[in-house]
Amino acid sequence: MNLPQTPTNFFKQLRFILVETSRAGNIGAVARAMKTMGYSDLVLVNPRFADAVQDPEAVAFASGAQDILTGARVVGSMAEALDGINFAAAVSARLREYSPPVLTPRQLATQLVAQPERHAAVIFGNERFGLPNEVVEQCNVLINIPANPDYASLNLSQAAQVVAYECRMAVLDQASGGGTVASVRQPAGDANEIGYHGEAASLAQIEGMYQHLESALVEIGFLDAGNPRKLMPRLKRLFARVQLEKEEVNILRGIARQMTSGRK
Repeated sequence: MNLPQTPTNFFKQLRFILVETSRAGNIGAVARAMKTMGYSDLVLVNPRFADAVQDPEAVAFASGAQDILTGARVVGSMAEALDGINFAAAVSARLREYSPPVLTPRQLATQLVAQPERHAAVIFGNERFGLPNEVVEQCNVLINIPANPDYASLNLSQAAQVVAYECRMAVLDQASGGGTVASVRQPAGDANEIGYHGEAASLAQIEGMYQHLESALVEIGFLDAGNPRKLMPRLKRLFARVQLEKEEVNILRGIARQMTSGRK
């Protein structure tokens, strides 16, 4: 049987990040889910046991995907995990009041494949507690799998498999000239209407901008550091609705700098 040829760049670019995973077997199972769909970039943030990628349970559940385990990076912070990433998607069954825009895995896949300049990461939380709000607020979108509302209980590797599958299908659709990806692209010849697109800002650059803006808002008295309420989560949700470019981040930091320069 001749299988269709697929582009490889997207499979190399998409990163899977597991945050504070409790079970070694789940890491191995995610590695297996990734390999079956062609992905290899796995990052573990503070897994809750030593030697996560060499644990016998992880190796057993990987079931032949030991190369993904061996190549996995273990890091101590989200900043390290998101290094080089300019688009992050948090996967969660729990919707937040101040979450970024909510997409299904299929909608995410369509967007990512249509914009190959994105270096994207899909982030999965702890099996019991999920992702903390501060991680979700860093992300561009929140991914919610539309499971049975009476029993929406997917384990970690099942969720990773769903996302990996949808992303693979979007790539296959693009390679075969299907309509799923084309439906979100601008028609040919509309470059002037679309306008200039600069370099997408990295998550680290955007987070630095948030910190700078927050400091400026505190300094001018707009934000009470002792009682911040929900101002910063609201601002993060606002900016998450657009793909900030590097120059736009620099402009916002320049505004923050100007807000406080006369107060020194």
